[in-house]
Amino acid sequence: MAIVNMQKLSICANQKHRREIVAVLQNMGIIELNMSELEEDPDLQTEDTNSSRTKYEKRAQSFEQALAQLKAYAPQDGDKPGLFFEKKDIPRSRLDEAVRNRHKYNVAAADILQAEKKISECTGIIQKDENQKLALTPWMNLDIPMDFSGTRSTSVLIGTLPGTLTEADVYAAAARNMPEPAAVDAHVVSSENSLTNIVVVCLSREAAQVEENLRASGFSRPSQTEDGTPKQICEKYDAEIEAQKKEIEEQKARIVSYKDWRSDFRLMSDYYTTRADRYRMLGQIPQTKNVFFLEGWLPADKAADVSALLTDRFGAYVETEQKREDELEPTLLHNNPFSRNAEGVLESYGLPQHGRVDPTFVMSIFYVIFFGMMLSDAGYGIVMTIACLVILLKKKKLEEGLAKMLKLFFWCGLSTTFWGFMYGGFFGDAIDVAAKTFFGYTGDTILKPLWFAPLEDPMKLLVYCLLFGLIHLFFGLGMKGYEDLKAKDITGFISDVLSWYLFILGLVLMLVPSSLFASMAGVQITFPAWLNMLARIMAIAGAVIILIMSGRDRGNHWAIRIALGAYDLYGVTSWLSDLLSYSRLLALGMATGVIASVVNMMGSMFGSGPVGVIVFIVVFLLGHTLNIGINALGAYVHTNRLQYVEFFNKFYDAGGRKFNPFRTSSKYFNIKEEKLQ
Repeated sequence: MAIVNMQKLSICANQKHRREIVAVLQNMGIIELNMSELEEDPDLQTEDTNSSRTKYEKRAQSFEQALAQLKAYAPQDGDKPGLFFEKKDIPRSRLDEAVRNRHKYNVAAADILQAEKKISECTGIIQKDENQKLALTPWMNLDIPMDFSGTRSTSVLIGTLPGTLTEADVYAAAARNMPEPAAVDAHVVSSENSLTNIVVVCLSREAAQVEENLRASGFSRPSQTEDGTPKQICEKYDAEIEAQKKEIEEQKARIVSYKDWRSDFRLMSDYYTTRADRYRMLGQIPQTKNVFFLEGWLPADKAADVSALLTDRFGAYVETEQKREDELEPTLLHNNPFSRNAEGVLESYGLPQHGRVDPTFVMSIFYVIFFGMMLSDAGYGIVMTIACLVILLKKKKLEEGLAKMLKLFFWCGLSTTFWGFMYGGFFGDAIDVAAKTFFGYTGDTILKPLWFAPLEDPMKLLVYCLLFGLIHLFFGLGMKGYEDLKAKDITGFISDVLSWYLFILGLVLMLVPSSLFASMAGVQITFPAWLNMLARIMAIAGAVIILIMSGRDRGNHWAIRIALGAYDLYGVTSWLSDLLSYSRLLALGMATGVIASVVNMMGSMFGSGPVGVIVFIVVFLLGHTLNIGINALGAYVHTNRLQYVEFFNKFYDAGGRKFNPFRTSSKYFNIKEEKLQ
């Protein structure tokens, strides 16, 4: 429940150490560099590193493309980083060795990409030849070359007419306006798709007239006029296709020959990505001819070590600076092992600024409790707990954010299991249904709730949900009071916090012994007279303080102060609205139980025979899988909502900026970071 103190450093060093210092800071990964203020100095310049950065980005991309080709032609497990991908730890000596051999790896990646380019070309040729063969299919009965134009005295016209025509139709079209009998011979090669493929033979001196007649009927020559008959042309295409397929196989073998280079390619991809990031940063560094300057934020407890390292190794001048009034230092949270798992939930809403309270600890406790109340089935909780635990034990080097999320859901699974047993739900009423359907059990409920069954007494659960909600909201108000006391704002604490405690708690104590509460809770509670009087005094005192002090910034303008106080007092309706929002703890919890019971009932409809057993198992697995998926998602969404809308509304103002240190952004490997010396 703390925000790490940050320290701003200014660094000035000799130009010749620029790349080394940036590399060291990148390997450390503990300082956020920000040169925005230095860039405004007209005497400082930056180096154009775009060409180097682009070069390294392209090289990293070439290795990614090479890995994609290996995945396509020589697939192996772990080719693509999945959701639970673990980066491997390797010593820096392994990286140094790969860097020394980088030319060899660059050539290998280029060879793979060249092979893939050749495969694409061959595939394109095959596709073209297949299309050409398809276009020749209607002409396969033609026994003369496609480009045959005739003899010295005759001409041959080969082409297509629209429609389905006979040889007589073709003759009539060709011999139009010519004296009979015309020296024209018409042949139909084939007819399909409302097109007729024809061959017309005529005298050479009449060829122009015959072709003009045919064109008047829509005649067009074929696009392919290669040497040879259609059959011979297709045989040539087949031979070319086979040659291209052989070439493709050779190129595939060329790619597969690098299958054992995967690890090296991944390492080089990480290396060049890191280099590209480094040159991106180098292009932002203000410098003169002899020196360069850096500014950045890092955890205050690391500042002395970083200063000593840069001073001793590079002779740099390092100075600590104070935060300017208009400057927002980055936020880095530090919580206990349980609460830090909920930091992602807080970050999704917004991080706190320095000097404000970090609500992660309190939020994490209520988050786990409320999630369990909403899912509220012991069977579902056990499944969730085991699933998260197995992944965490098997994958110990997951990405930090994913690992935190799994740990959070592990605790949510335990909470779900707890509330499930408290409510008596284990995959709904699966134990009772199975016992009665398949074993003839006729007794009472086997798995009895340790507390009570919500389906039998929903109003009782509603009362407790509202009670938990009130406690949650009071914690939020208490955190606002903590901030006021920390800032020594006693007036604000009394006016904005203590007054609402008195007012709300007084109203609650007045409600509890009423008939309205008795109708909801099913029990009549009676307070002694002194407590009833105390409740009224608390409510009145709180209301008076709110009425008088809410507009205290208006000074002695009492009319305005009272009006603002009355308006603020009306805010009790928002408290009521927020409190009623916690009824979702009841609604989602009961929805889980009702759907689970319906699934069990549907599964038992076919009786106790073999078919009934099979149907029950299938319906059980499918139904409960769907139910746990839908209601776990609902519990996640609505638990977040209770934190974001109801809880944070009482005290929390985000606006913090996430600490984003300059570090190695590797995809596949973790390299041992530079140690502070």
